[in-house]
Amino acid sequence: MQAAPARATTATAAHAFSALPSTLAVRPPSVTGALLALERLLLRGGQRTARRNAWTAVLEDRRRAKDRREAQHLLETAVLEAAAAPGPQDT
Repeated sequence: MQAAPARATTATAAHAFSALPSTLAVRPPSVTGALLALERLLLRGGQRTARRNAWTAVLEDRRRAKDRREAQHLLETAVLEAAAAPGPQDT
């Protein structure tokens, strides 16, 4: 007879968990969340800010380099098309 209250407690706990709103349900941490938590543990606030600023600068440099390559390609294409087009003296 002593096993019955243990089952009731388990059933009550399961029912209480399912009665929680979905906003309170515990989700497993994402990889991003885990990395950010590790970063908070290992780095002080200033170091974290400096690292993020450095990463932002790297991303901006990459974007500018991409824009520069695209502009160079467009200019080279325009020069080649202008050289291939007949001029007024060729007609």
